[in-house]
Amino acid sequence: MSIRFIYGRAGSGKSHYCLEDIKRRIQEVNDRNLILLVPEQFSFQAEKNLIKSIGEKGTLKAQVLSFRRMAEKVFDEVGGGIKKYINDAGKNILLYKIIEENKNKLKVYKTSAKKQGFVNLVSDIIGEFKKYNISPEFLKENLDSIENKSLKNKLEDIGMLFLEFQNRLSKNYIDLEDTLHILCEKLDKSIIFKNSEVWIDEFSTFTPQEYSIIEKIMCSAYRVNITLCMDALGEYSERESIDLFLPIKITERNILQIAEKNNIIYQKPVNLRCSPCYRFKNSTALQHLQHSLFSYPYKNYEKSTEDINIFKALNKYTEIDYIARDIVKACRDKNLRFKDMAVVTGDLDEYENLIKAVFNQYDIPYFIDKKREIIHNQIVILIISAVEILAKNWSYESVFRYLKTGLLDLEFDDIDILENYVLANGIRGRQWLDTKPWSFKINYGNFKEDDSEEEQEYLNKINCIRDKVREPILKLSNDIKGKKKGRHICEELYNFLCELKIPEKVEELIIEFRNTDRLDKANEYSQIWDIVVDVLDQIVDVLGEQSFGMEIFNEALEIGFSQYEIGVIPPALDQVLVSNITRIKSYNISALYIAGVNDGIFPVTISPEGIFTDQDRDELKQNGLEIAPNTRSRAFEEQFLIYATLTIVDKYLTLTYSMSDEEGKAKRPSVVISMIKKIFPKLQEKSNLLDASGYEGGIEAVNSPKVTFNMLISNIRRNLGHRENINSLWIDVYRWYREHEIWNKRLDTVLGAFYYNNEIKISDLVKIRRLYGKHLNMSVSRLEKFAQCPFGYFVQYGLKVKDRKMYSLSAPDLGSFMHGILERFSIGLKQKSLTWENVDERCCEENINDLVDNVLYDNPNSILNSSKKYKHVTDKLKKTLTRSVWLIAQHMKKGRFIPRAYELVFGEIGDFPPISIELDSGEKVSLTGKVDRVDTAKEDIITYIRIVDYKSGTREFKLSDVYYGFQLQLLIYLDAILTEFDKMTKGKSIPAGLLYFKLEDPIVRTKENIPDHEIEDRITKSLKMNGLLLNDVNVIRQMDTSMEKSSDIISVSIKKDGNLSKSKSSLATRKQFEILRKYVRSTIADLCKKILTGNIEVTPYKNKTKNGCSYCEYSAICQFDTSIKGNKYRIIEDKSDEEIWKHIENKVQE
Repeated sequence: MSIRFIYGRAGSGKSHYCLEDIKRRIQEVNDRNLILLVPEQFSFQAEKNLIKSIGEKGTLKAQVLSFRRMAEKVFDEVGGGIKKYINDAGKNILLYKIIEENKNKLKVYKTSAKKQGFVNLVSDIIGEFKKYNISPEFLKENLDSIENKSLKNKLEDIGMLFLEFQNRLSKNYIDLEDTLHILCEKLDKSIIFKNSEVWIDEFSTFTPQEYSIIEKIMCSAYRVNITLCMDALGEYSERESIDLFLPIKITERNILQIAEKNNIIYQKPVNLRCSPCYRFKNSTALQHLQHSLFSYPYKNYEKSTEDINIFKALNKYTEIDYIARDIVKACRDKNLRFKDMAVVTGDLDEYENLIKAVFNQYDIPYFIDKKREIIHNQIVILIISAVEILAKNWSYESVFRYLKTGLLDLEFDDIDILENYVLANGIRGRQWLDTKPWSFKINYGNFKEDDSEEEQEYLNKINCIRDKVREPILKLSNDIKGKKKGRHICEELYNFLCELKIPEKVEELIIEFRNTDRLDKANEYSQIWDIVVDVLDQIVDVLGEQSFGMEIFNEALEIGFSQYEIGVIPPALDQVLVSNITRIKSYNISALYIAGVNDGIFPVTISPEGIFTDQDRDELKQNGLEIAPNTRSRAFEEQFLIYATLTIVDKYLTLTYSMSDEEGKAKRPSVVISMIKKIFPKLQEKSNLLDASGYEGGIEAVNSPKVTFNMLISNIRRNLGHRENINSLWIDVYRWYREHEIWNKRLDTVLGAFYYNNEIKISDLVKIRRLYGKHLNMSVSRLEKFAQCPFGYFVQYGLKVKDRKMYSLSAPDLGSFMHGILERFSIGLKQKSLTWENVDERCCEENINDLVDNVLYDNPNSILNSSKKYKHVTDKLKKTLTRSVWLIAQHMKKGRFIPRAYELVFGEIGDFPPISIELDSGEKVSLTGKVDRVDTAKEDIITYIRIVDYKSGTREFKLSDVYYGFQLQLLIYLDAILTEFDKMTKGKSIPAGLLYFKLEDPIVRTKENIPDHEIEDRITKSLKMNGLLLNDVNVIRQMDTSMEKSSDIISVSIKKDGNLSKSKSSLATRKQFEILRKYVRSTIADLCKKILTGNIEVTPYKNKTKNGCSYCEYSAICQFDTSIKGNKYRIIEDKSDEEIWKHIENKVQE
């Protein structure tokens, strides 16, 4: 029994020495077993290297083992594998059930137990305890020595869960950590290591559990050789705080202690000195870096070198773009192949998609060495969603996540139809289980009112789709009903998947992926069904005989799948390796690119992880409970990882870092950058900060066709109209693309886009009529939309593009509801022979409450009936409506105007005929609409008419909006009513005004307590009506007979001279009202003429405060962009009312 260390820094040839040593032992011809022990993730590469070194025949005597493979081999020999192995999925499923059952007993983690991720934390710490040979019993024995109460409570919680876990596990199963524990016990009976020689390579540290196994091997083997990546014993610095090799030295010390304890002979070590190192024989610069890294003081490399490069990039994209260019250049100029190069980073998740996109552009083959989570696989999504449908009572999210997997025999169009209907009607829960067909009103605006047959046909289709969706899930539900045990649920779920023909569909997908060269996907799906079966088996194994509901089963299923990761096999040999720095290992890497050498990424920021803090870990160590290292120890390990990464390459090393993130925030380079700059003072850092677009001036820009094409287009665009400024190189490149048919077509397409504009017009009158109908019949609000932006009108009312209808309470829905209640209240007063003057506040409240309740009773599917949240909204609506009708009553009591009509309709079947506007062509346009309230006041033969518009939002009258066509509605209504009243009364009708009445129950904020009556006064004043009023004091006083200086009803005040103040309100004389009536008709005629001549220009308005694009839903369609030729806002000038009156008068006089 003996031990021998093989010392050597990175690149010194330790692994090579081990292989050669094994080769020599084979040639010596003896009966000893020769074993190479390596970490699990490196076992495949080690086997390749061993076979390459000793040949296939040599493998009869020599073999590669990892600790896990060792366990399998020993158990096969002496037994021990009787218990069934449970993987991480089964382990976490069992832990979840234990935590769920015991969560109320927990002291510290009672709340945390409900949070996602807690199971993983507990699983990790239990695994950590086992690796460090800490049992639940040992934990309990040492609890009394812990003085920190918080830590003691933590340990009690974890200890309880740990003990329960071990009790359940130990009956029939073992996990990985238990496997190594049993391995240690069984090694005494094994003859595998008897008189054998063992080489332990590629390890830097071991867990106590692994040390115990190594101790057994050392006591059994002829000799154990252990490689240590460090200088020989006694040759290292004593400054431990900055010692690069501290983790390795701790490993060395522990091994020596084991040898001394067991009287194992310490043989003379092998010291592989780096002069030069084997790996760096072709690069003195890399040799110097290996020797000087983390040495203090730094020893400078005084020569220039091209073996080491640093690139400072503007952002991550330009980082990866530089790397891609350099990889292509290395293949072209340095005689390297893709397989000789690797790209590594400290944050692969952040860089992965970018590397894929850029490398595909450069036609660089690559393999990303990263295990994939299967939780996002479509098969897994279908399974989890199907179970979630039952667990979460047919929630919208689970149903449509299930449907959109693409694995069901349903057309995606049918799924969209069903989803639109479900969203529009708020269908959820037991509504899916209703045996009656759905009969909710479709109400998408796609059907004419009298076309009920078409709508019914569409509804039948929806119910047919619903049945196809429901049947398999309902069958699963019925099959599970009454079966609470995990075994039965798993069996029925498996049958459900087979009935959906999921195994066959998986095979079809694998064939499809292979045929389309998506080999990574084919590899993933070739493993997925076995994983599905394995997860169900794990649930049966650990929870098969336990009873629980679908909610628990759903959680267990998700936890099980979340533990699986798929290892992907490289689909080709000649590929660039892309990896995380923690996974990369040395095997013939000639060019290494380290991306993201920024602070916090390389090295990674070390922070406490898991259940225990650094302070907890230190205190546990003091009390004999040593577990994994704290952040300080991990920082040393991270430092060594940096060293190992930088010294893994044998020819060319490139480090890149970015100066800003996606949001433009500054990023700092890593300390590694400054360290290398100090070691290599003549190293010239490269950068593209001055030219973020690339390297367009020189031949290095000419690369793969895809990338060079983009560079060519950038050059052409920059020099558009100045061909003489284009570099002759790009003229040659341009000719190359013109000579190749595929690229020639693409070039024409892209160059054509330089002159693209989105100016469009429909000149075909037939098409216009198809869009808008033979006779133009529209509401005034549509015209206002056209005035704001013709293209927006065209999309909304011509193409009839609509937002997906959602089961929600939008502002328009709210407004319509409130208008409806006010109309019913007003009509109800007439039916009860009541007037506004003789109603009191209590009457208003009772009637409003009854009306709202009756409307909601008659409409059970109303969103206001859907939840407690909307019950609160309903209560607020009742208060607002009560406030509004009581305020209207007060207005009527204080004035002489009385309501003449409510919800007065202009239309074919309305109170008045449609408003007719004659165009220059002689064609007539019909305008429809509705006026909320028409009030009149009589004075002899004169009738003063006032119209009131109820608004649930804020709306103010602006003369400028009338002038530009944005506010025509009330004026054209007023004009039509005046015309009709003149016909009806044969008297004289005069406009008194048009007003906006705000439907609101405002909150009054005060600094001090004030009486209730004063609060009411303030609320009343805040709800004054605003609009355009007749400049006549007598008429104004008829609106508010109590008015003195100012009114509490309308926004108007009287000056000292008895005239109305124009500064406080919008006023118009009778003549000005007449002018406005003519102007509005003229404006409407102009707008209609533009519509009928096919004007669909993208010309949104813009004023000082807003523009037509501010809330437009169609900006993605029009592509309005002021940088595109011809795209300009219609600027709305800020004019005074006096100026606008002059413009309006001039327009009318033309």
